[in-house]
Amino acid sequence: MNQSNRSFTVLLPSVVAMAMVILISNILVQIPIDHVVELAGRRFNLAELLTWGAFTYPVAFLVTDTTNRIFGKQAARKVVYVGFGLGVFLSLVTAVGIASEVANREGIAIFTALMTDSVAFDMLRIALASGAAFLIGQLLDITIFDSPRTATWWKAPTVSSFFGSISDTAIFFSLAFAGTGLPWMNWAVGDFCVKLLMVAMLLYPFRLIVNLYPARLKAL
Repeated sequence: MNQSNRSFTVLLPSVVAMAMVILISNILVQIPIDHVVELAGRRFNLAELLTWGAFTYPVAFLVTDTTNRIFGKQAARKVVYVGFGLGVFLSLVTAVGIASEVANREGIAIFTALMTDSVAFDMLRIALASGAAFLIGQLLDITIFDSPRTATWWKAPTVSSFFGSISDTAIFFSLAFAGTGLPWMNWAVGDFCVKLLMVAMLLYPFRLIVNLYPARLKAL
């Protein structure tokens, strides 16, 4: 097995994980958390603040940062590019699949169904928005991560994920939901807060993966 094939094999789990995180998050971001909580004598519906995608997407930063720490920024960029392509492709396939069912049911062209059916079009818009947000946010994460990587182990993933999350949240929610009448600004704030919480919770999995990763594979 030559060097390029070995490198691809080693990075394959990261690529697959990244693609699945994007696909799952693109589906879950359309599902608000419909749960009422009581705070200070007032009742709040979390559907106005959060979607389930807020809890899955931060795993993408874990994948990027562990790859960066173990293999370096060039390998991390490869994972981001390939994961981005696969994730957006799978999301587009999902949108086209929904449009195809509508087209068969109503006797119209798939493209027409994709543009007119709200479910299919929403998935299409989310796929494109998530692709743009993901690519910019993750590349920013890689760039920032590389600066403080020699500092205390938790600083690089924390700082890079923080700024990557700001970029990702702003780009995604404005492109995906602006003008829809949905409470996307509230979702963006709630999403960002959850991302910060998840970044903190994923610090130790990050350290565990980096420390336990076989040394013989790091050299491939």
